[in-house]
Parts: sequence; structure tokens; C-alpha cells
Amino acid sequence: MPAETSEKPSRTPTEVLKAARQRDSADKRGRALKAVQDMLRDNRRITFAAVAREADVSSWLVYAPGLRERIDQARQTAQDHQDQRSGRKVSTSSEQTDLLLARQEIKRLRTENGQLRQQARVHLGQQVEQLGNHDLVDRVNELTKENLRLSTAERQATTENTQLRQRVTELENDLAAARTSLRRMIRDQSR
Repeated sequence: MPAETSEKPSRTPTEVLKAARQRDSADKRGRALKAVQDMLRDNRRITFAAVAREADVSSWLVYAPGLRERIDQARQTAQDHQDQRSGRKVSTSSEQTDLLLARQEIKRLRTENGQLRQQARVHLGQQVEQLGNHDLVDRVNELTKENLRLSTAERQATTENTQLRQRVTELENDLAAARTSLRRMIRDQSR
């Protein structure tokens, strides 16, 4: 019975290189995450370039999946803290008060809009009533004449359009015949 050895099989150079790259990548990611935490703690402005400089890593690494999301999250957290400190971020009760005031203003404007529309209807009705029957008959006659003129112009345009379409068809037929004739002449001359 052969003696069992507890030796690990030796790794290939490729496996060694792969493991070294993975350790290096994990180290760089760790440095980038630590830089983000340090910047948050010190209330420094967080940008992708600043994180890359702080962690001494390449700028493309901070945009890599996993890191990018963490940096975006840290940036948002820093912005929220800054907004709270500066008073730019309003409280929920303040937002509710603003919403209530906006709703009251909308209700007032809707009421005012309805009143103005009613006033406009009344004013328009008064203008129509002020026009005499004679004025209305004159306006109807004027509109009838204009309608007749437009109808005549439309008929003329339709007739011209039909004639032009016929002419286009004739010209297309002439062109097709000329092409056919030209092809024959070229064929005959090439023989």
C-alpha cells in the first residue's frame, strides 16, 4: 500500500498569475472603498476622479460595476447630509404645508377661471345681441359669396389637376417609348 502524501499539486504559471491579479484587483477595490469612506467621514467632496486619486487606482476602475454604485450611493449620502445642514432639504411637514397651500391656490384659480369664462360668455352674448338683424344678413350674404368664390376656385383647381395628371401620363408614355426606341437604335448600331 503506497504512502499517501498531503502535498498539493503545483499550480501552473497561469493559475499563479490569475491568483495574483485577483489579489491585486481586490486590494485596489478595497483601497477605493476605503477612500470613499474616508472622504465621507471628512466631509470632502466625492467625485470619481477624487476617489481614484485618493486610492491611487486608475480612473476606469472606479467606474467598474460594484464600485460605481457604491460611489454613487456615497455621493448621494454626502449630498443629502449637505442639504440637511444647509437647510435646502425641507422637512415632510413643510412639504405637506406647501402642498396644502398649492391645492388651495389651485382651487381659487379654478373658481376665478370659471367666473372669467362666464363673464366672457355674457359679454359675447351682449355683442351678438347688439348686432342688428341687418348686420347679420349682410354677414351671411358676404359669407355666401365667399363660399361660392371658393367653390368655383376649387372646381377650377380640380379640373387643372386632372388635366395635369393626364399630361404627366402622356409624357411618361412618350418617355417610355423614347427609351425603347433609343435602346433599339443602340442595339442596331452595336451589331
